[in-house]
Amino acid sequence: MSVKAKYQDVLDLAEGLGVKDGKVAVEDGILKVKGMAATHYEKNIIWDKIKEISNGDLSDIKANITVEDETVYHRHTVKSGESLSLIAKHYYGDLMKYKEIFAANTDLLKSPDVIHPDQVLVIPNL
Repeated sequence: MSVKAKYQDVLDLAEGLGVKDGKVAVEDGILKVKGMAATHYEKNIIWDKIKEISNGDLSDIKANITVEDETVYHRHTVKSGESLSLIAKHYYGDLMKYKEIFAANTDLLKSPDVIHPDQVLVIPNL
């Protein structure tokens, strides 16, 4: 299996996330990937997929993924049934981080208990 084929899921993921300025090359059996993700969260998703596929052996891939918007961790569009605590659990692994999400969105939210589908919330860098 070629190194590009091995990491095809990473390339597909990056394309699906809309990574900008993407460049992919194979040199001396090493896949070189470059691009700009929208947020740190998307960059982390890409790196998680690289680590999953590589099984911790990164000797056959070099990735330079930069972030377009350094001011936020991510921007999240609220879906029906979500709460700030569930959103915090998804991004931070901690339900109680909902307070940080609320604080970053006080221009949009009046109470941490009331959010609506299709609102776009800032998920702050912690």
